[in-house]
Amino acid sequence: MSVDNRVALVTDSTSYLPVDLLVGTDIDVVPVQVVVSGRSFDETSDAVSTKRIAEALTAWQPVSTSRPTPERFRQAFAKAAVEGATGVVCATLSASMSATYESAWLAAREVDIDVRVVDSQSVAMGLGFAVLAGERAAREGADLDAVEQIVRRRSMQTSIYFSVNTLEYLRRSGRISTARAAVGQALQVKPILSLRNGEVVGLERVRTNAKAMARMADLVTDSVHGPVEIAVQHLDAQERAAGLSAELHRRLPGTAIVQCSIGAVVAAHTGPGIVAAVVSPTGSSI
Repeated sequence: MSVDNRVALVTDSTSYLPVDLLVGTDIDVVPVQVVVSGRSFDETSDAVSTKRIAEALTAWQPVSTSRPTPERFRQAFAKAAVEGATGVVCATLSASMSATYESAWLAAREVDIDVRVVDSQSVAMGLGFAVLAGERAAREGADLDAVEQIVRRRSMQTSIYFSVNTLEYLRRSGRISTARAAVGQALQVKPILSLRNGEVVGLERVRTNAKAMARMADLVTDSVHGPVEIAVQHLDAQERAAGLSAELHRRLPGTAIVQCSIGAVVAAHTGPGIVAAVVSPTGSSI
């Protein structure tokens, strides 16, 4: 693209972009903070691997999260400007879930470069696919307005379905009500949830993990109405995630399906055993 029209992409670590998808891109990832037993770490740090978080959560050790400071985003935006960007699109996880969006918004007002901050109203690869689409468009020559719109459109059109072993972690983090969690525990069900307008909503309740995976495969398949990218993500549930991926490959031959882990921040709010499926319509690049 023209050197006088370079758009940089910034996101936060809850996009959970696999390393192989970041190769060849200039996407800058700002880490959200994870607090384990009173100690704060960057989510991208080896000290808070998904295995470590799963062990801590299983042992009911205190695990919480904290947004990045505005300074972390300001540094990323300033770096983009120094490297020749004329504009930045920064997409964050849902503002309903975290104040990360606010930190990015505040930082955007402290730099001498045009920064568009996008509340993806999503998380995980729902955010990741949108950022990748924006980066591809930027490389193909799209201007700042076009890249911003592509990121917004992809994130808004994305569907996320997920199953958790228990609603207790979501209750503790305030993502669902105490009453709703109590009903789920009393019935000993495996809830299937989704995101709507950036917030967690309940869809269905089934009796077993196997039935949850079968139902999620139905939901994903029913939501595909054209070319899509799909991600299957998990924490401490490799076998179920692999089974869901295999079933989706069978039902949707030729569809790109990424299988990867969910990181510490989302894990802190959902607990070990989560399996999520992200469906992102591709459409046109520009």
